[in-house]
Amino acid sequence: MTLDQIKQISIREYLGAKGIKPTKENEYRGIYHSPLRIDNNASFSVNYIQNVFFDHGIGTGGSIIDLVSRLESCSIGEAIKRLETDCFSFHRKEIVSNKNEGKLTQAIKIINLTTLTNPILLNYLKSRYIDTQIAKLFCSEIHYSVNEKTYFAIGYKNDSGGYELRNKYFKGCTSKDITSIMTGQNNCLLFEGFMDYLSYLTIKRLIDPIKSDIIILNSISLVKHVIEKIPVYQQISCFLDNDNAGFQAIGILQKKYGHIILNKSIHYGEYNDLNDFLCGKKMKQKVNPVFHK
Repeated sequence: MTLDQIKQISIREYLGAKGIKPTKENEYRGIYHSPLRIDNNASFSVNYIQNVFFDHGIGTGGSIIDLVSRLESCSIGEAIKRLETDCFSFHRKEIVSNKNEGKLTQAIKIINLTTLTNPILLNYLKSRYIDTQIAKLFCSEIHYSVNEKTYFAIGYKNDSGGYELRNKYFKGCTSKDITSIMTGQNNCLLFEGFMDYLSYLTIKRLIDPIKSDIIILNSISLVKHVIEKIPVYQQISCFLDNDNAGFQAIGILQKKYGHIILNKSIHYGEYNDLNDFLCGKKMKQKVNPVFHK
């Protein structure tokens, strides 16, 4: 990786991977409690467009390299090496951010689609306690380019023929749509994202096909896309996030279809989503994986 490519690694995604979330943000900037010191006033800002940070409490800032050097107490050279090793071929989320209508700020071009074997991607799945053998059955390794730069990610196909893309530092897609796995059953399992689906399979230790139809929203905003599919089912079990958007989606479905909509998120009510439940990561608490209980 060149120095410019390393500097494009998203500070926002880097902090997010460490569990550091903004206290408030918009599409241009995020305000955080400083990860570099005790900060009760949330005086650490990240410019998402320029991909730089500034800590107002100590009057210093810089690039992702400067942040890693300070946060991990290492030299600039060591920070660069760590970013090259851990973030190889990952890119800034903002470069290829998608809107719900499916428009791309910059087009993603798929170069190659292969079996999921890259150790960096497999380690990412392991960090989220996903069974990698199960993941290999449903996911692919996608190599793609943006502005003539190449990257790779875990890919999961949607109904439009596009792919949901994930790696440790990036969450995006080539086009936005739901994913349907239809087996002709009279019941359906509804998931918010494919990581939730893989978490469900891991928890259940299921490799054989589930005796249910499966719908993965891939975005909570696409719940309207499944409304016309619901009348064919006698029951729909919903595994959505325990947040306002998830609650609103359940409310919309239950208001229209009543008792056939089952809210399964109550079974992991102390967790944000099904993957956090798998990891044992309660809201605002430390990780305690479910398999270790």
